[in-house]
Amino acid sequence: MQPTLFITGATSGFGAACARRFAQAGWSLIISGRREDRLQELADELSGQTEVLPLVLDVRDRAAMETAIANLPEQFSSLRGLINNAGLALGTEPAQVCDLDQWDTMVDTNIKGLLYSTRLLLPRLITHGAGAGIVNLGSIAGNWPYPGSHVYGATKAFVRQFSLNLRCDLQGTGVRVTNLEPGLCESEFSLVRFGGDQARYDATYGGASPIQPEDIAETIFWILNQPAHININSLELMPVSQAWNNFAIHRE
Repeated sequence: MQPTLFITGATSGFGAACARRFAQAGWSLIISGRREDRLQELADELSGQTEVLPLVLDVRDRAAMETAIANLPEQFSSLRGLINNAGLALGTEPAQVCDLDQWDTMVDTNIKGLLYSTRLLLPRLITHGAGAGIVNLGSIAGNWPYPGSHVYGATKAFVRQFSLNLRCDLQGTGVRVTNLEPGLCESEFSLVRFGGDQARYDATYGGASPIQPEDIAETIFWILNQPAHININSLELMPVSQAWNNFAIHRE
């Protein structure tokens, strides 16, 4: 039987790249996202390679998530992998002038949405047992502070600790958990954060040789295809062009 993978936030960036990479290897896919047109386009693209179930879902909607997962078709009921990719950053303004609605959206998506998908799919992963795995998309922002990261970085710090705590609860089940922590990556994610400012997006990545969505997909494919007795607890990666700046000092 083909292994089955559930991907949240599959309509662009990392999620779409992961869907393509795992489809190439013959994994059955459950792909979810909010944008029906993009989701269907991706499903149509990959349906010639593997079985694909598109689910138009917002991970923030707990009731919708519960209903969709409870009613998965039989051929998709046995789950080997979950990629918790749905997430976003909004704004780069200092905390004292930020938009509280943006904070709500980041918390609801990056934390609560991840919690819903994880809890609702864990019984299926546990039933699969050895070789099953969860990959949570964290960020270097969960490990290292920088101006304007406030709530976004805090949500990713939550993802990191939640991933470690899951490992404790799942000991003995065979289910693996990884927190993947990318640095500078070029994707629609940043265009959303910059409010659609294409010039700012271009300036951010120009000449930097940033990580690409396909790089992340290849990394996740490697993680989920490790021998069943190996767990990659966390993995932080940056482009070679990126490093840590010296600690800033404000002087009068």
